[in-house]
Order: sequence, then structure tokens, then C-alpha cells
Amino acid sequence: MNLIIISGRSGSGKSICLRLLEDLGFYCVDNLPLDLLPSLCQQISTQQDHVAVSVDARSSSTSDLTRFDGILSDLKKMQYNPLVIYLDANSDTLLQRYSETRRKHPLTTSWIALKEAIESERRLLSPIANAADLIIDTTGLTGPQLGKLLRERITSLQTNGLSILIQSFGYKYGIPADADFVFDARCLPNPYWQPNLRDLTGLDAAVIEFLQQQPSVQAMQQDITDFLDKWIPYFIADKRSYLTVAIGCTGGQHRSVYLVNHMAQKYRSVYPTILVRHRELEKNI
Repeated sequence: MNLIIISGRSGSGKSICLRLLEDLGFYCVDNLPLDLLPSLCQQISTQQDHVAVSVDARSSSTSDLTRFDGILSDLKKMQYNPLVIYLDANSDTLLQRYSETRRKHPLTTSWIALKEAIESERRLLSPIANAADLIIDTTGLTGPQLGKLLRERITSLQTNGLSILIQSFGYKYGIPADADFVFDARCLPNPYWQPNLRDLTGLDAAVIEFLQQQPSVQAMQQDITDFLDKWIPYFIADKRSYLTVAIGCTGGQHRSVYLVNHMAQKYRSVYPTILVRHRELEKNI
């Protein structure tokens, strides 16, 4: 049985994830008490090949969640080998989402305010976050963008065994919280300071030509390639399901975009389902 456990702070996109998995043919259970998970798997394993379960602060006490590692071990002994996906966003984003929708946070009470509840939930769910195979930072993602990213990552895992995402980002907007490896391209020559290139991106031919002519850019490309060539096989040998590589420059518009596309093109012959995301460019879509 293919078992996926979905968790994350309220407002991070768990409902979107469950709906997507349901569309992909998964039997989905929302808000399941953690202690019931092994018995649920035993009951439906002969009837369902693909199962997704949401576990979060609504249905689990603090003592339940501290047992998460033990329950995962029990499930593995039962040969279910669950995949854990944890969704999150920064606290300001979650606060804004709740303010816009006017929904009630599951941990708010007459004496616990929304901001305090959001931070308390992060601490409460830390055992699951620490055990997650894949953490997705949904800050800045719209519902359709999150659905697309989830579909690509889950589909590529089922196809290839290791889902690799290479993404560009701008340091001025923060480092992606879900990255396994982060490379800093801010030391490279910046097309932003070329008047004819400033309004273009790393997807445009003029910017690509400019960066290809820079020896330091070529040197960084080779260094990143050498690093990934060495360490990706270790991730595969360790049976990791997901790998996220992030390359950043100041604004996430020129250098990081170019490098991500270059790396993806190089590795696509070896990993055909490799995924590409340009975080800052997607904000304008």
C-alpha cells in the first residue's frame, strides 16, 4: 500500500494537498487521530492501494505527536513505508491568510490570540516536521501554484524514485525554508547593472549570452555540478524521496534563474523528471 501522511500548520495548504491526492486516485482521510493510523492501515490495506492521511493539531494532543517517530517505526515494520509531507509558511503569511478568510484557528481560545496560536502550533507539530521526507514552504504560493508543484513532485517521485527540484530565488525575499542545498550566486557579475539587461530575466537570450561570457559564472556552474555529481548518488543510496536545490542571487531575476536552467538542462538526461521553479518570477504570473 502506498501511504502518504500530510501535516503542517493550519493555513499552509493541507486541504489543497488532500484534494490533489484525491484527484490522483488516493483514498484520503482528513483529521485522523495519530494513534488510529496503524489500525486504519491494517483495515484498508487489502481494499486500497493508495492512501493519504492528514494528521495535524486538530486531532492530536501533545503527547500523541511526541510519539510520531514511534508510530512511523511501527508502520515501517508493518511494511507500509509511509511518505511524510509537511507544509508550512512563515507566520506572517499564515496570520494574513487567517485574517483574510476570517476562519477560526483550531488552537485559538478566549485567552489564546491568533498569533500565539500559530506559534504554538509550530512547536506542537515539530516532531512531524523533523521526520518529514518533504517540506514545502507555501509562502508566496497561490492555490493553483501549490497544486501544480505538489502534482509535479508526487508524479516525479512515482516515475523516477527521486524527485529533484532546482529553484531560483532572491535573497532580498528570504531563503527557501524547504531547500536541502543552497548556493549563493550574489558574487557573480550582475546583469542588473547593465541598462539594456536590467528589465530582462535569466530566461532571455541577451542575459544568457552575457552570463555565458563571464569566467566566474562558468566556474560556479562547474563547482555546483561537481558537488551535485558527488552527493546526489548518496541521496539515492539513502532512499531519499526528495531533494531540493536552491540557487539565489539578490533579486532572483537574472543570475540564479540562468544557473538553475543550466543545471536542469545538464541533469535532465540523467533525471528526466527533474523539476524547475523560479520563485520570484512566478510571483508575476
